[in-house]
Amino acid sequence: MVKVAKAWHKTFTFHNPLLMTFHTNLSSSFSTSSAKRVGTHSGTFHCDEALACFMLRLSKPFSGADIVRTRDPKLLESLDAVVDVGGAYDPIRHRYDHHQEDFHQVFGQGFVTKLSSAGLVYKHFGLKIIANVLRLDEGHPHVHQLYPAIYRNFVESVDAVDNGVNQYDSDESPKYVINTDLASRIKRLNLDWTDADQSSDAETEAFHRAMALAGGEFLENVNYYAKSWLPARSIVMECLAARETVDSCGEIIKLNRPCPYFFSLAPQWKFHIHELEEEMKINPSIKYVLYQDDRSEKWRLQAVAISPARFESRKPLPYLWRGLENDRLSEVAGIPGCTFVHMSGFIGGNKSYDGALAMAKTSLNA
Repeated sequence: MVKVAKAWHKTFTFHNPLLMTFHTNLSSSFSTSSAKRVGTHSGTFHCDEALACFMLRLSKPFSGADIVRTRDPKLLESLDAVVDVGGAYDPIRHRYDHHQEDFHQVFGQGFVTKLSSAGLVYKHFGLKIIANVLRLDEGHPHVHQLYPAIYRNFVESVDAVDNGVNQYDSDESPKYVINTDLASRIKRLNLDWTDADQSSDAETEAFHRAMALAGGEFLENVNYYAKSWLPARSIVMECLAARETVDSCGEIIKLNRPCPYFFSLAPQWKFHIHELEEEMKINPSIKYVLYQDDRSEKWRLQAVAISPARFESRKPLPYLWRGLENDRLSEVAGIPGCTFVHMSGFIGGNKSYDGALAMAKTSLNA
């Protein structure tokens, strides 16, 4: 597994020539002339068309295409592709609008979120774009694994926000406001009413900045899921298959390497566990994950969340352990070498693997 992860990390980094080219020329490349022209609407822009235009320019058919912002029907009709305007969805003519009353397109593969212009472009060009960015053949299995993963973890939220789809079914007001999401940041790039220059050139320049922002995040996601998410997924899969060698109950797994770049992003770790449990038909579900702290020789045990988007654990560590450390914790738990248990009970530690395993077994039966 170590060799596999190292090979992935070596292949998929921003030293990849294509990725480096995209990142160093995000802004300047928009002004190049091209035989191809991609149209979108003028006026206030949103995240979906900014991302759609950027992604089209990552595809070979529209590489380096000029972006034309207009609402003139005759001009739109003359363009090679049109996104988010025009009142038509026709992939044969490369028309990708989603505002029609009879439009109900979704990504497929179990997704039910209505597509925006970004989702439409990704649906039809995503495989080609991922293959092009990572310099892989379109039929490569990794391209096909990344295709739905990047939709789920990046593009779908753009579709949902643009179409006004709430993340949760609830009539309650949110406890706090989030304005740091990509759609909000793109929205703030529009010309402000206080800006002295309200010309179409200023508006176009602002849209190019929006494309660069949306596109940069898209490329970062492709890079992350290729070099980190996929190899981590394979590691978790192997450990799930070997779960009964850790304990016969089958509810505890041991990760054989710390994957530091993986564990720094807990939601992805939670996602792998839940998705692979379903894929591998694992029952009973995993309650605890053991892994060595990448900063020391100590071990940690982490309770698996009830779902990828929730903080609550399936079976948190015992209440009487929470907030305790070192000798006091070891005394209460009756297990030597304990180092800590978080106040919420979602994670704890021990000086040894055997100690961490004993904590997991005790917690399971508590």
